[in-house]
Amino acid sequence: MQKERFLTGIQTTGTPHLGNYVGAIRPAIEASTRQDRIAFYFLADLHSLIKTGEPEKLRQSTMEVAATWLALGLDTDKNYFYRQSDIPEIPELTWILNCFTAKGLMNRAHSYKDSVQKNAEAGTADPDQGISMGLFSYPVLMAADILMFKARKVPVGRDQIQHLEMTRDIATRFNHYYGDFFELPEPVIEERAAVLSGLDGRKMSKSYNNIIPIFAPEKELRKLINKIQTNSQLPGEPKDPATSPLFQIYKAFASDTETAEIEKRYAEGIAWGEMKAVLFEFINQQISEARNHYWELLRQPGFIEAELRKGAEKARSISVPFLKEIKSAVGFGPLGG
Repeated sequence: MQKERFLTGIQTTGTPHLGNYVGAIRPAIEASTRQDRIAFYFLADLHSLIKTGEPEKLRQSTMEVAATWLALGLDTDKNYFYRQSDIPEIPELTWILNCFTAKGLMNRAHSYKDSVQKNAEAGTADPDQGISMGLFSYPVLMAADILMFKARKVPVGRDQIQHLEMTRDIATRFNHYYGDFFELPEPVIEERAAVLSGLDGRKMSKSYNNIIPIFAPEKELRKLINKIQTNSQLPGEPKDPATSPLFQIYKAFASDTETAEIEKRYAEGIAWGEMKAVLFEFINQQISEARNHYWELLRQPGFIEAELRKGAEKARSISVPFLKEIKSAVGFGPLGG
């Protein structure tokens, strides 16, 4: 049976948090052990330039994100784990694809339209103020990431489905001119992926500054959990687990039996302070081994770098010859050959 190729891009902006873990990292690492697929995981540092111009911040985030995936058990021997900027064939393919991408298609990208709308709402004279070509052509770079490795399946959030449709459009147009070079990727939407609330009850997000880092030191983890907002119900009053961020986070880490037991304690009126203590102990126990590994890895940046370079070498064994075929097809290469 031919193995399908899956590809996942990993943002390198900020420290990974519990919401990232249960919604994306944990299911991706679980899926990476399957024998019926070939999995590509890359740190999207080229994409991150759209959002940050701080070199040290980018380097630190790249190291933290890589250490997180390694600490949580990603097998880099059985999968492709690499840094996007270590694959020079990707930006080269991006330019080629740019030449086959209609500007009108990019005009319809949600990320671009949202930025234009914000300028309009702010009364800005120039609708493109503050919008870089990186933001505008983001979907083309995403297309290059996917098409370079002939990925058939791409796990994405619903907000990225449009970009994947654009990838298919770009690939179809190129294939029409030069033959069937590119696979047409399909989105994989994980309907059951958990979405966690943050400290303030909103979705856990770096943009809301309400996150709980996956590997926060023990004292900081306890402090952050104690900050999670609750209502004014007193101890002894039955509480609704469906409206409780504390319960939601607990459930994302617990078995069905453990979840049922906590639901019973909610019905009995568990105090919020007691529930926060329960949640801290439960999460702390589950992540302690990986957390120790994570902090050990951060003290070994050379090891992390070696893992990424190993992954880049594996990935380039695919990208170098494939780009050579593409360049030959469009007319690049030695004359008279």
